[in-house]
Amino acid sequence: MASPAPSADGSAAQNPLTLLTLNELRQRTSVKWRMHPPDVLPLWVAEQDVPLAPPVADALRRAIDLGDTGYAYGTAYAEALGDFAAGRWGWPDFRVDHTTVVPDVMMGIVEVLRLVTDPGDAVVLCSPVYPPFYAFVSHAGRQVIEAPLGPDLRMDPAALDEAFRRARACGHRPAFLLCNPHNPTGVVHRRDELEAVAALADRHGLRVISDEIHAPLVLPGARFTPYLTVAGAENAFALTSASKAWNLAGLKAALAVAGPQAAADLNRMPEEVSHGPSHLGVLAHTAAFRAGGRWLDLLLDGLDANRTLLETLLAKHLPSVTYHRPEGTYLAWLDCTALGVPTEQPAGEPGVASDVAGPARMFLDRARVALSSGHVFGTGGAGFVRLNFATSPAILTDAVTRMGQAVDAHHPSAG
Repeated sequence: MASPAPSADGSAAQNPLTLLTLNELRQRTSVKWRMHPPDVLPLWVAEQDVPLAPPVADALRRAIDLGDTGYAYGTAYAEALGDFAAGRWGWPDFRVDHTTVVPDVMMGIVEVLRLVTDPGDAVVLCSPVYPPFYAFVSHAGRQVIEAPLGPDLRMDPAALDEAFRRARACGHRPAFLLCNPHNPTGVVHRRDELEAVAALADRHGLRVISDEIHAPLVLPGARFTPYLTVAGAENAFALTSASKAWNLAGLKAALAVAGPQAAADLNRMPEEVSHGPSHLGVLAHTAAFRAGGRWLDLLLDGLDANRTLLETLLAKHLPSVTYHRPEGTYLAWLDCTALGVPTEQPAGEPGVASDVAGPARMFLDRARVALSSGHVFGTGGAGFVRLNFATSPAILTDAVTRMGQAVDAHHPSAG
């Protein structure tokens, strides 16, 4: 059979999630594939089971061939993001001069927090949320205040209002760390929701920092709204990179972007922070935003299909597990409370405890499927698991089938 014809950017018109076999994936040395024994199917950490997008691989090969492995320079990364943002998100007035390169999104968040908050100040998080939010905020000497999501897993304005009020009472310079789109729920915040956040932040005097690392991964049926395009967000910040969408976590480079009223703050970023990003990382992320659009479209089609496949598999093998269909990301937030598995949390603060507990422990031990344990995502996470469906349909089918068999074997009434 003839190979698929390459597209304009050199990528074959195939679903990237179907191009690597399980045996090929097991040759990888990253944490996803080496944390657990070989009999475990790893659907936990946010790594995708895809080869590099051809434009990214080409950029890296060229750099290696030239020995171009020195220090990063210039604004090509920000320019590529600006063009991508204009074309994909309708953000025509993206300001390259309001950006700076940082080592990665989480390190960038910490550095921005240091600019606009003081030690001991409060940072509001919408729980359940990405566990490093807790760890990095705490390690930066700031205190966490949770504003739990509502029953629909969307931001709750009343909870935000109360959390913002408490944060303001705790210090002079509080902040809100927004996850947009939200990890682990896959919710893509609507413009009206973000406008409400901006209004509340202005009323209570909080600075908003928006983690938009999953922004390119919005699936059909939803639309991504950059927080900095929302009225009232002029003094806010956004952090983003190509890391999640193009699977570049090992190639460190991200961008901090300031609203027009926050540009002076960003200019106070210590110069040495820009030494952290890898030159190869900058080249890879630039190539992804500049030339990886066709590959991304193929990936999004594959993720959309996997999202539907997961729904079908859960209905067949785990009907008592509630599937909160994600609007974006490649992460599924599964409510396993009906399984009746004890959800005792290991000792440690939310977001820091690394032990697998509750349903995730059961699925690891009995099904040999590794998932992210819900309790580490903070309040509201106990009894849930996060499943990464950025894998092949075959691996996803095998994993959920194993999970259903494990439940049937030990909890017949729950299956």
